[in-house]
Amino acid sequence: MDWLDRLNIGTVLLIALTLGLAPFVPEPHVWEKLKMLMDGSLAKPIDIFDLFLHGTPWVLLIIKLVRSGLQKRI
Repeated sequence: MDWLDRLNIGTVLLIALTLGLAPFVPEPHVWEKLKMLMDGSLAKPIDIFDLFLHGTPWVLLIIKLVRSGLQKRI
């Protein structure tokens, strides 16, 4: 995870806000896919890929924030 530590938090946030939320209208793709996951209707391979594609930047941002918070505690 050294590569994630070397990334600037602003860069990861920018990626999460752009790729993670695109397309913005009528609602963010990741939000739509999360609702489908909660409804149990996330079954098509393209929908699963979309959730992975648009969710990965958010997961990376959360991991980066947790790791930087833990490093500050030490």
